[in-house]
Amino acid sequence: MTDGVFDPASLSQAWAQPSKPRPIVIFGAGSIVSDAHFPAYAKASFPVAGLFDPDHDKAQRLAAKWGVTAYRSVEEAASIEDVIFDLATPPAHHAGVLRALPDNAVALIQKPMGSDLTEATDILAICRTKNLKAAVNFQLRFAPMMLALKDAIAKGWLGEVVDFDAWLALATPWQLWAFLMKAPRVEIAMHSIHYLDLIRQLLGDPHGVHAKTLGHPNHNVAQTRTSAILDYGDTVRCALSINHDHKFGRKHQACEFRICGTEGAAYLKLGLNLDYPRGEPDILEIHPKGGSDWVTVPLVGEWFPDAFVGRMANVQRYASGEDTELVSSVEDAWNTMALVEAAYRSSAAPATPIAARP
Repeated sequence: MTDGVFDPASLSQAWAQPSKPRPIVIFGAGSIVSDAHFPAYAKASFPVAGLFDPDHDKAQRLAAKWGVTAYRSVEEAASIEDVIFDLATPPAHHAGVLRALPDNAVALIQKPMGSDLTEATDILAICRTKNLKAAVNFQLRFAPMMLALKDAIAKGWLGEVVDFDAWLALATPWQLWAFLMKAPRVEIAMHSIHYLDLIRQLLGDPHGVHAKTLGHPNHNVAQTRTSAILDYGDTVRCALSINHDHKFGRKHQACEFRICGTEGAAYLKLGLNLDYPRGEPDILEIHPKGGSDWVTVPLVGEWFPDAFVGRMANVQRYASGEDTELVSSVEDAWNTMALVEAAYRSSAAPATPIAARP
């Protein structure tokens, strides 16, 4: 807890590394693998055995770049022993890959945990039946700024958290992910799910959600704008305002969180989403309990690739017994999927009508 003067350098920003990491077998060769997984694993010196992608030429090019094997089938990739299986696959393909894995395997599954709650429930059943030690890649929890925020809250520097605001007004290049162009669920399921998952970690599970998610007349992506309120009762206010179609230059774009407590507050800029995938530096500032001004927390890394390092480090350490908790296990991640499902149900339901003039 708080004791003395706030020292921003004392906040934890990194996950402990495994003493003997297992090789990693990756399923998928898309942009998230080339932009985040491989750079993260190289930075952490995590060995990668190889990867599989249905587009074998694409897999070979990426494998050659990183000096790993390009497997020719799911079965070949799944047959590699004593590894961590890293599923960077579209959500509809998770279940098929998981069924091909050997019983008792260790797996990291790309978010979301299936295309909807029905698929998430199927994935949970597969993992239980095969006794898979499986987590979902909600890596925002492991970003240096988020680890530091969580530590600051745990140490009491904000007091009791009573407000959480997420505000995004930016231009997201959805065309980088071809499989999303025809997907029925996009914004909440593929993007804001990160924020909903992080909020669950910090505030617990809400009682419910009010949400509206919609597309934009200038394109055909299913949804790119969302407004949501999470119900935490009469003390905590939690709201998200998300607009991926603010394509009017950088000047008034934003990607930020404001978290207010009874005795302190935090401000975060998620720089990655501004000019993605190049991004801008992340920012964390804290107005600590007992302080008189905002204090900048010097960050030791960025969301990409450092969050992927921490995410895989926890999986590796859990597999070896060095960590006792598997963060965002499929059991916990199912609850994030249930919140996503509730948001879509809320969006599809009629709003409370306004009374007609008498």
